[in-house]
Amino acid sequence: MDVKKVRKDFPILDQKTHGKPLVYLDSAATSQKPTSVIEALSLYYETMNANIHRGIYALSEEATQAFESTRKKVAQFIGAKEERSIVFTNNTTEAINLVAASWGRKNVKAGDEILLTQMEHHSNIVPWQLLAQEQGARLKYIPITSEGELDLSSLDSLLSDRTKILAVTHMSNVLGTINPIKKLIAKAHAKGILVLVDGAQAIPHFKIDVTDLDCDFYAFSAHKMLGPTGVGVLYGKPHILESIPPFLGGGEMILEVHEEYSTWKPLPYKFEAGTPNIGSVIAFAKAIEYLEKIGMDEIRAHEKAITRHALLVLQELEGITIFGPKDVEVKGGVVSFALADIHPHDLGQLLDQEGIAIRAGHHCAQPLMRVLNVAATARASFYLYTTIEEVDFLAETLKKARRYFYRGF
Repeated sequence: MDVKKVRKDFPILDQKTHGKPLVYLDSAATSQKPTSVIEALSLYYETMNANIHRGIYALSEEATQAFESTRKKVAQFIGAKEERSIVFTNNTTEAINLVAASWGRKNVKAGDEILLTQMEHHSNIVPWQLLAQEQGARLKYIPITSEGELDLSSLDSLLSDRTKILAVTHMSNVLGTINPIKKLIAKAHAKGILVLVDGAQAIPHFKIDVTDLDCDFYAFSAHKMLGPTGVGVLYGKPHILESIPPFLGGGEMILEVHEEYSTWKPLPYKFEAGTPNIGSVIAFAKAIEYLEKIGMDEIRAHEKAITRHALLVLQELEGITIFGPKDVEVKGGVVSFALADIHPHDLGQLLDQEGIAIRAGHHCAQPLMRVLNVAATARASFYLYTTIEEVDFLAETLKKARRYFYRGF
């Protein structure tokens, strides 16, 4: 992959921060957008701004067709057999909340168990906590090893007769760990347990096939995979989605409304109440097209090379602790670390002065921080536009940071 050529498609990468060239190493939080996505968003508002599914005039019909073509493209991109299995939400968080509320309230009862892992993002913890508190259910967690991988030695006992669902991240936003999702799904299904996969960190970086995985639900966001913010996707097996009530009520999701009751539209519209983020959904199609043009295998190969180099140069720094797997075969483009006893926020501010954007904090994973016995970490995350030179500049700047905090310049 020609990274220099790729970078020309991302106008924001040409700008400077504090007079220094921008080194963007926070793609796990949100990715940058190529020109084709930016132009598609602008084009919608300039040429076809109208509400969808309702108007019988040309502008509305054009917008509706563009919106629904994105649904088809998403289904093809993730290997879904049916377009009606693709529900648009505002983000991954809402997609998981939809499952917890609509499926959970119907199927999880007092005494039942919900199985999570210690590396989950808050978005895949809090909705289940709320459900468990409401229904009288119990949360259980798969632990992690010292290497930052799931400890599956007790999985058979954790998947008990009371377990109703396993909700698990495909790739950790802190550790970069790529979990053996297909194995977990097979184990759960053998006991009649459903599986929801939080794919927000995985789907931008390698090929996902929900049919091959056989997951019951798969949730992700457009903004982490070159698309606009405000667009999430929930994939659900159609027979499951058909069996559960709507998440939100209001316009567009109804078939008929009477004074005392209402009926619902068929999938997926039953779960898409109100006016959606039309322009961003339409622009999301361009993000998928861009990823397909580059090739997901090419993107994965590039990120493995970048991550391998990052681990090599960062582990040479005196006083550094790197969290998570060191094997890039089971690790995505994320490196979380601590440098001596420098607080990650201080480190992040100093790096910002040199034009380097990283994330510092608990990364919406406070239970994992407690397992790691730290309050926060610094995190550098990579994508298809990250270069080896940027990683080397990060390492050199961290050396300067250590000298600054301990000995001065």
